[in-house]
Amino acid sequence: MLKTYILLLLLVSSNGFVINPILKKNLSIRKSFDLVEIETSLAINTIAAGSNIISDKKYLTQEGLYNAWFLGNILWIGLGYKAWLTGFIYFILGSLVTKIKMEEKEELGIAEKRSGARGPENVWGSAGTAAICSLLSLLSEDYLINLAFVSSFATKLSDTFASEIGKAYGKNCYLITNFKKVPRGTEGAISLEGTLAGIIGSIILSIFASYINLMNYNDIYLVVISAFIATNCESVLGVTIQDKQKWITNEFINFINTTIGAISVILLKLNI
Repeated sequence: MLKTYILLLLLVSSNGFVINPILKKNLSIRKSFDLVEIETSLAINTIAAGSNIISDKKYLTQEGLYNAWFLGNILWIGLGYKAWLTGFIYFILGSLVTKIKMEEKEELGIAEKRSGARGPENVWGSAGTAAICSLLSLLSEDYLINLAFVSSFATKLSDTFASEIGKAYGKNCYLITNFKKVPRGTEGAISLEGTLAGIIGSIILSIFASYINLMNYNDIYLVVISAFIATNCESVLGVTIQDKQKWITNEFINFINTTIGAISVILLKLNI
């Protein structure tokens, strides 16, 4: 299935879709879309969904697949194919890192449920903020929307990298609220390995978004800082309020996490 996704990525990247920043440095800010673009979005997202259906390795549940298809069209029709590509890169990298040492994590009871296959709650918990940014772009061409969009995905990828690498390789894990040593996989635990991985994840995604001109390259550091702030806030929320009420689920915390990342980068950009 991964090969199919790579081919799909190449398809979207061909015929001038991904603009080499050496040839064109103009920032991509969405102004309009037409019927052809809507049809392209529907086609590409349907192909992506089909690849998950026919594959033996499922990265999405059936319900998650339907929701991801809907999300993909929101991203493309709102902020354009570059936003879709950014979400696609997040999905691929997040899915791959989740699979690292999966058997060991399952034995320890700290693996993601369904062996990492994403359901609808994961889709919207991870990308709900990005979807809101994409829809807002239909009302405004403000660059801050682009920046918030990228930061929301960078934040979630940072969180996923930190969590999964921490579970797999964390030697010393500490609870973020009191720094007491705790076992790997404890909600709210942080480790050096996980923290570094999280920073790397946000750097990768922000560099990619800059390369395809979805954001300015000189704002990469703002996205990385915002992702770091939000990811640590998520760890605190995981310890203090997660599961205290039925509706305060891990997925809801993820939505709050990405929203903090989006808001943080706006405040940093505005020097507030």
